[in-house]
Amino acid sequence: MQIRYLLALSLLPQLVLAEEKEVSTNTDTQCIVEPPVPRLSIPQSDVKLDLQEIRIISDRTEAQMGKQAKFNGDVSFSQGERNIAADEAILDQESERLDANGNLVFQDQMFTVTADSLVAEMRSNSATLSGAQYWLHGQQIHGDAEKLEITPDNNLYLTKTNFTTCPPEDTSWLLEAETIKIDSEEEWGELWDAKLKIGNVPVLYIPYMTIPVSDKRKSGFLFPTFSTSTTNGVEVATPYYWNIAPEYDLTFTPHYMSARGLFLKSDFRYLAGDAQQGRLNVEYLGNDDLLANSPNRYLYHWEHSGAIDDNWRVLANYTDVSDNNYFNDLKSDVQRATDNQLTRIGEASYFEKNWDFNARVQDIKVLGEDEKPYQVMPQLGFNYRAPDIWNGLDFGFLSEVTNFEHEDSDKTTATRLHFEPSISLPLHGPAGSLTSELKLLQTYYWQEDNRVDTNEELDSQVNRTLPQVRIHGQINFERFTDYFNENYRQTLEPQFQYLYVGYEDQSNIGVYDTAQLQEDYFGLFRERRFSGLDRVADANQMTLGLTTRLFDSHNIEKFKFSLGQIFYFQDSRVGITDSAFQGETFSQENTSNSVLAAELNTQLHRDWYMSGAIQYDTTESENKKSEVTLDFRPGANKLLQFSYRYVPDLLNSNTNESVNISQAGMRGAWPLNDSLYLVGNWYYDLNESRSVETYAGFQYESCCWALRLSYHYRIKTNYDDDYNPVLDNRELFESGLYLNFVIKGLGGSGPLGVSDMLNDGLFNYRKPLYLKN
Repeated sequence: MQIRYLLALSLLPQLVLAEEKEVSTNTDTQCIVEPPVPRLSIPQSDVKLDLQEIRIISDRTEAQMGKQAKFNGDVSFSQGERNIAADEAILDQESERLDANGNLVFQDQMFTVTADSLVAEMRSNSATLSGAQYWLHGQQIHGDAEKLEITPDNNLYLTKTNFTTCPPEDTSWLLEAETIKIDSEEEWGELWDAKLKIGNVPVLYIPYMTIPVSDKRKSGFLFPTFSTSTTNGVEVATPYYWNIAPEYDLTFTPHYMSARGLFLKSDFRYLAGDAQQGRLNVEYLGNDDLLANSPNRYLYHWEHSGAIDDNWRVLANYTDVSDNNYFNDLKSDVQRATDNQLTRIGEASYFEKNWDFNARVQDIKVLGEDEKPYQVMPQLGFNYRAPDIWNGLDFGFLSEVTNFEHEDSDKTTATRLHFEPSISLPLHGPAGSLTSELKLLQTYYWQEDNRVDTNEELDSQVNRTLPQVRIHGQINFERFTDYFNENYRQTLEPQFQYLYVGYEDQSNIGVYDTAQLQEDYFGLFRERRFSGLDRVADANQMTLGLTTRLFDSHNIEKFKFSLGQIFYFQDSRVGITDSAFQGETFSQENTSNSVLAAELNTQLHRDWYMSGAIQYDTTESENKKSEVTLDFRPGANKLLQFSYRYVPDLLNSNTNESVNISQAGMRGAWPLNDSLYLVGNWYYDLNESRSVETYAGFQYESCCWALRLSYHYRIKTNYDDDYNPVLDNRELFESGLYLNFVIKGLGGSGPLGVSDMLNDGLFNYRKPLYLKN
């Protein structure tokens, strides 16, 4: 039979952590531990129940008004999404107490609890369950408790209890505690008198600790990491996380290296309002024992970005280190060993629909280089756009004023004012496009030549006016065809560009922010040969290019090939040599065409992909740059990659000699089973006949713990340093062994993954150049 009570005093809302948030987890579906009892169903009714209404269903009921009500046989209490099921229950209305026992099950959206008995005091809004087992829905956390108490303030006390994230009957690890308190407001658990068991063997006694029961942050120690290397010795890092406030936190990491000393790192993060965020890092190693004179080594880094309102954007980034070899020797949280530039920039921008304004300062520090770039102190820019001002014509206006300073007093300084009005006529259609553009490049320089080691002086004032004409067109052809018994749609996309830029002698202008640009396929269709504005190369040239693509029946791009070259109608008379920072030397093009640039991206067959690019000098019959990559990617975390790259005539900053790069490499990641996989890479220098980097690692990951063991061997980039000029003691190669261990559910750094192992080295994993779908 069914009896419905509408009680003014609500019992069931006090039996759960009503404010509990869903716990964030990266666990795979097969790792989720489900309770052994089915979810209790809520009887349906045409009457909509409110949150205070409790529905009681049982096979038999005995009730006396104002005294007791007894329920027997499949007793079910339900209120909203909360349910209690038992064999029998007694509701004492006079003392406002509920007793339930026999196959007792309590459930809500977050928890399932089974128990021998339940006693609930409705006056104090508390309840006690004896002989309890509990599960968190959709997660791995579960455990037992001799007694489970729900307090009037919705907190949870568990006595003589344990918990784990391992599946049932898996004793990989178990945390036993005399008492666990789960705070419903703080959403964290506190443990007293606990011990950690691994494989049923006690390994650690913990008088007190906290554990997460949701994605809410909490202060405490994170898992340590262990490693050993030939340069740093034995390393132990023990990070501590400080949850200062909802919008601030700090991770402090003491990192001990037996060969160097104690390396201290801090990472402070903050949120400023709804749309701004930042990060501040400070790192310090006092008295590096491995280097001569035991110098102090440090880093400080600040970055900030965000929007002030709908129009204003701000950006700041500043990094400084004590020496050139900082990233090469120490594992920083800011940059990698291969990074040799520190960018310092501050910028504020204002945006409207047709115009924008920006102000910025910039300084770049190049590690290991004698030459120092100029500082931008400051730069102001204003841009205006007016589309379709008359008969389809677009008008644009770019402008900037930049002041260049240098930390050396014997360098030239300058202020540059640049205006760039333009008028263009874009014509677009399904069959192709044609854009005609006319620009005027007007630049003024005010220079102060402070050099004393040159016989030539730069002009104190320069006025440069250059016209520019650009016509770019493209035609799209399509046809349906078949290759290897597959239907495809093939495109043929020829394009051309005519570019004319007037000539003016620029030898009276210093070089402040200008460098040679890359001559890849897309670079053939640029307007400029150089970055910056100090050198604008004259041009009278035609660029021809061709791209063809193959799309399958699902319109997915399977093949793409591009080929192009620039043909010069006359030689360019503006260039830059190695001494460009002195603003003195210029060279001529002296060739009739540019390199022949080609790029290929294709899915060869099913899981095989290939990417390649080449820049070939047809005049000298020389390969100027080439690279090719072959990938086999049959599934998630399955990868085999083979690569080769060749770059000639690179300038070695230490010896000022030209060097060639000829390098072959292979990289792979492969699961041996559902829990164990291997990751490795190997790169070989064909010119020097030696390995540049070797990385091998394996990772085991179960539902409740993960272990990674890896070996790393790499070449080191040793720069000159003023404070430690002797490099003989520096090793050319470094090797190391690294161990990471995570117990899931105890506040570790989360599951380890394949992607970070693939990127844990000098050379990041890069997919072949993407096919555009």
